[in-house]
Amino acid sequence: MTPRPQASRTGLALGVASYLLWGFLPLYLRLLDPAGPVEVIAHRVIWTLVVCLVIVLLLRRSRELTAALRDRRTMAALATSGALLFVNWLVFVYAVGSDQLAEASLGYFINPLITVALAVVFLRERLRPVQWVALAIGGSAVVVVWSGIGRFPWIALTLGFSFGFYSYVEKRVGRAVAAPVAMSVETIAVLPIAVVYLTWLGARGGQNFAGLGVWHSLAMAGVGLATAVPLLLYNGAARRMPLSTLGLLQYMCPLMQFLTALLVFHEAMTLVSWIGFGLVWVALVVLVTDGVVARRRVARGVHAAVP
Repeated sequence: MTPRPQASRTGLALGVASYLLWGFLPLYLRLLDPAGPVEVIAHRVIWTLVVCLVIVLLLRRSRELTAALRDRRTMAALATSGALLFVNWLVFVYAVGSDQLAEASLGYFINPLITVALAVVFLRERLRPVQWVALAIGGSAVVVVWSGIGRFPWIALTLGFSFGFYSYVEKRVGRAVAAPVAMSVETIAVLPIAVVYLTWLGARGGQNFAGLGVWHSLAMAGVGLATAVPLLLYNGAARRMPLSTLGLLQYMCPLMQFLTALLVFHEAMTLVSWIGFGLVWVALVVLVTDGVVARRRVARGVHAAVP
């Protein structure tokens, strides 16, 4: 069913808002200095859980949450996705704090290519020739970036693969679990890690939550809202507009991160790195164009079949 024009416009506004918030996230994370990446992520887990539980209660989905926690298969799947998300968050915060945001943006640029590769390996999907070309260009781009930065681009690949596997697990769970419930279970699964680390850090006198003033404490607690609000906006957009259109918006986030790395954080880019990023962008253009053409062919076939 085609979304109504008003619903599509609302969905577009929600989608743009969600990706804008995600795109500006590196600037917010800089407010949390000098807290280390593990401390930031530990607080992100705790405060995200608080926000999600409040949302679950407001939406009266507490029974769904209890059912998800009792279902072993659902719990195992969401615990896995929670661990992947934890790794993704941790590496991203480390990248922002160590002036490697440009490489982090590369990870999210190549994520669609990684998702296609995972579909081949785990879902046995068959690719069209143009999709293979896009994957080959993307793979060569990673090699070029590797040579440009002089070390293995582990930040980009960890971010791309962790989010790719996260999306794969989420797809396996399906729409049976509402987003606030799913995220609550995911954060509950990694909550022990956050609690143990903060307890250990506090025992050593290394906590930054209460020692740097009220505003810093509020900013640390605000990572829960910074995590949950974009997700809710995204889910609202997904219900109101075609996923194909929403998928095109995803490139806003790494583009904003890349521009932030260059214009705000003043990270250096070598000529070889520029060539590598250029190859990634070419691969994405090939992939997106092929997808649009394929959908139009399917649409024409459906219309032609209607008497």
